[in-house]
Amino acid sequence: MIRIARETDSAQLAAIYGWYVENTAVSFEYEAPTAQEFAGRIREILQTHPFLVYEEDGQLLGYAYAHPLIRRKACDWAVEVSIYIRRDVRGRGIGRALYEALENILQMQNICTLEACVAACDRESPYLTDSSIRFHTRMGYKTVGKMSDCGYKFGGWYHLLWMEKHIAERCAENKAMVPFPEIRDTVDWDCP
Repeated sequence: MIRIARETDSAQLAAIYGWYVENTAVSFEYEAPTAQEFAGRIREILQTHPFLVYEEDGQLLGYAYAHPLIRRKACDWAVEVSIYIRRDVRGRGIGRALYEALENILQMQNICTLEACVAACDRESPYLTDSSIRFHTRMGYKTVGKMSDCGYKFGGWYHLLWMEKHIAERCAENKAMVPFPEIRDTVDWDCP
């Protein structure tokens, strides 16, 4: 099932993310956050945007969240999204289910544009594949920008691709962005 993350989920979520930090160039962090640090991230995100987890038999298999793209009023209708799936359950459709649920909530918040910042490189790397790029492409994202050689990890340089998806029409007078706490209780949690 898909549900809202809780601070008590932080140990399991930090373990999922920590593997990516310590073993891949997917994340540009060098040190994995502690469960306590992760709880703070959950708390901060839920003040304005959704942070979702995928739970099966009491185990968390992945998570996805959105946060402000830029903390400027003019950018209220755009968010950056992130997703991490436990490495032993990738390829089961968990990522698709999480992103679809996330998009539904973001539409309720009057969000128009989703931005994903995805690591990339031009060479073979034991620390990075193109699976995140392929996943986002399948989910309807298009590459709109590239920051070349902006991240150094494991003795090599990596790029960041900005991938974008529009989920609502933009108009001259958009409806105000609705903070997540205001719609939290109206979300249909009948998710796979």
